[in-house]
Amino acid sequence: MDEVLTLFELNSLVHEVIESNFDEEYWVTGELSDAGTPAFGGHFYGELVQKDEESDRIVARARITCWARTYNMLRLRFQKEAGETLRKGLQVKLLVEINFHEQYGYSLNVLDIDSTFTLGDLAKRRREILQQLEKDGILHDNQSLPLPRLLRRIAVISSPTAAGYGDFCHQLEQNDYGFHFDVQLFPAVMQGEQVPESIISALETILSEQPFDLVVIIRGGGASSDLSDFDTYELAACIAQYPLPVLTGIGHERDETVLDFVAHTKVKTPTAAAAFIIEHQAEEAALLDELYQRITHSAEERILREKQRMEHQKAVLPLLFTNFIQGKQNGLQLLRQRLMTAIPQLIEREHHRHQLLEKRLEMLDPRLLLKRGYSITTCGGKIVRSIEGLAEGEVLTTQIENGEIYSKVVLCKKN
Repeated sequence: MDEVLTLFELNSLVHEVIESNFDEEYWVTGELSDAGTPAFGGHFYGELVQKDEESDRIVARARITCWARTYNMLRLRFQKEAGETLRKGLQVKLLVEINFHEQYGYSLNVLDIDSTFTLGDLAKRRREILQQLEKDGILHDNQSLPLPRLLRRIAVISSPTAAGYGDFCHQLEQNDYGFHFDVQLFPAVMQGEQVPESIISALETILSEQPFDLVVIIRGGGASSDLSDFDTYELAACIAQYPLPVLTGIGHERDETVLDFVAHTKVKTPTAAAAFIIEHQAEEAALLDELYQRITHSAEERILREKQRMEHQKAVLPLLFTNFIQGKQNGLQLLRQRLMTAIPQLIEREHHRHQLLEKRLEMLDPRLLLKRGYSITTCGGKIVRSIEGLAEGEVLTTQIENGEIYSKVVLCKKN
């Protein structure tokens, strides 16, 4: 083909082709990869991309524009319905018409936006995070931690300049019960892409500080669209596995984030978080007061019973002592009577036994034997009962009733 076209001529041909073949409006979905916020009343310029689900690689790209009048109307409606702003990373469904300009090239002109699609995508992402936490077995870990009976040392993660942080501290300080709380702030970014990293860093710092009873994450104020910055798996997993109970108050009445599902306790606002802590303390104080009353009442009843028992013992003790003495006297009298009866009988028995012993001794007296004609022979002072042991020439002494006979052994002969 010999004809040579200028770039403008070629782009004009493309323009004619597009206008003649793509004159309709199309619904298209994609992710906003670039979404500059225009000045008030200005036009919106951005970029829409499509990414591969597995590799996250961009497979399609197109410039998008939205004229000021249409953008201001769509922006207000989208923020009201979806609670979001048109920002980078947001999945959107746009009604567009295709434009091709000889100078600026191919672009999509935005005519409308489907907020339900974005809501569905945000909910889908939230569900996917919660499902992964459930699969990892950590979704309810923080909720299973016991809440301390007394919540006195409070670690707060918030922006130092946030109005919600001031409201939280003011409500704790001005509580109707006069409770004192030790509150320490750990500053963190509470909107934008740095939210997860900043809060995780604050949580790590808390563990290195003095012991705390509770961690409170509060935000307060700000756009609802900023809440999506809290919906990340990394931040949710950190809070789910945190060793201290975590209380969240980062949204508004109708807003909810993934953190609300993993935290120990969730409330809607910073003031609600303060109210929860105060109410918890009040309940514990009421319980302690009830226990004190019960212990006091029980102690008073015990003291009264002991006093009554002592009064009874005081009245009964003299009678018991008299009865005791009387019993002992009766016992002694009975013992005396028994002894008076038993002693003569004992003496009589002993006298009779003594007489028997004397008779036995008399019967065993050798002199009685000698009177009867018996004799006692001794050799060397020992009674001779056998010829064994006697030798010739030994002198024997034989005692009879009226004297002693001395003899010498001439011969020992056995029968």
